[in-house]
Amino acid sequence: MPEENAFLQLQQLSVTYPGEAHQVLSPLNIQINEGEFVCLLGPSGCGKTTLLNCMAGFQSYEGNLLLQGQPITKPGRERGVVFQEYALFPWFTVEQNVMLGPRINGLPKTERIRIARKCIRMVGLDGYETYYPNRLSGGMKQRASLARALANEPSILLLDEPFAALDEQTRETMQSELLRIQDESGVTCVFVTHSIAEAVYLADRILVLLPKPGRIALDLRLKLPRIRDRNDDRLFHYQKMISSVLREEEIPSLFSARKQLSNPLAL
Repeated sequence: MPEENAFLQLQQLSVTYPGEAHQVLSPLNIQINEGEFVCLLGPSGCGKTTLLNCMAGFQSYEGNLLLQGQPITKPGRERGVVFQEYALFPWFTVEQNVMLGPRINGLPKTERIRIARKCIRMVGLDGYETYYPNRLSGGMKQRASLARALANEPSILLLDEPFAALDEQTRETMQSELLRIQDESGVTCVFVTHSIAEAVYLADRILVLLPKPGRIALDLRLKLPRIRDRNDDRLFHYQKMISSVLREEEIPSLFSARKQLSNPLAL
């Protein structure tokens, strides 16, 4: 049974792909509170994106996954999804891209325009409403993608490495902008990343996943202010803590690989 007042709750959630014997995700029990910024952090292959896809309704799973007490079985407007690829329709302007969700939901044109312009302003794209995606920089395209997700007024944003393709300066700007947007909207965020520094800068809470099968190795709540100084020594302290957890997984793997190579029967 779901806990009372739980916002997003995973109960014994696991994933095994058809035709494969091993689990992609071992049974997970996680509760995410409303308004939290949670980062899913870990190496490639640990199941971060698979877990996010479960939350988005794109991936089947075993166990229970509940949003405000309701099971997630398919995509829904209460969950906004932002991908690493911008996924903007090139034949639509910024405003038309952002209006797409409200249009599908049957809102009248005046309301669609009002919502789109509010979200475009929120992500800092004022003046670019009539631009097509091919005229936008990478950072601007990701702002437009974020505005489109916000236009459905979701209760939770699911972000899959949205800044990974950006240059370092733009990425840092977008990280700060995302924190501002979350503070302004109050939306809950679940953010996938492989960058320890990014997770520590953004998150109230970090779930560190390790692979084979995907499992939670560390559930870390950061005792830091929401507006953070990138040079704060406490950020480096948390980074070292997380790095040590990840290294503990690497050392046995390296030892096993060396042992296998030293065995002539393994060749």
